[in-house]
Amino acid sequence: MSNFLPDNYEVPQKSGNYFRFIEGENRFRILSSPIIGWETWIENKDGSRKPIRKPMDKPFNVDEVDNPEDIKHFWAMPIYNYQEEKIQILEITQKGIQKSIKALAKDVDWGSPVNYDLVVTREGKELNTKYQVNPKPAKKLDEGILQLYKDMKIDLTALYRNDDPFSSEKDLVDDAGKALG
Repeated sequence: MSNFLPDNYEVPQKSGNYFRFIEGENRFRILSSPIIGWETWIENKDGSRKPIRKPMDKPFNVDEVDNPEDIKHFWAMPIYNYQEEKIQILEITQKGIQKSIKALAKDVDWGSPVNYDLVVTREGKELNTKYQVNPKPAKKLDEGILQLYKDMKIDLTALYRNDDPFSSEKDLVDDAGKALG
């Protein structure tokens, strides 16, 4: 092997503000209660697509969407992504993942997932994709991560307005009013 690049070098992946489940293990810490609602995608005049979201108590009317069958229930929440070492927004539309996290949150032994890490393992592709959710033992979140999160002032409700939740000047708003710290 030549000395041109270090042996352990990997080309950096583009990392945005939104978390995407990759093949294999995905470890993260949920940082606050999610906002919940309904989501569908519309096509712009240029052929690109964009999501449209509404709060849970304000469902879409059939005449507002191209295909009512495309409407999905979603959760959106800030998380700390250990692989990327950054805070991102995780949007979950997969019912199996939602049911698993809800079951953990209601379990007296586990409780709120802001108190422990989750590992979601993704296997397969497209319609054959399967997810498994595993909680990790409870542990205190690193103070540096917690401070970074507090300083970001994420506004999840911006998703309902098609705005960027990272550009808000407001403090994080969530349905339960419960954020870490």
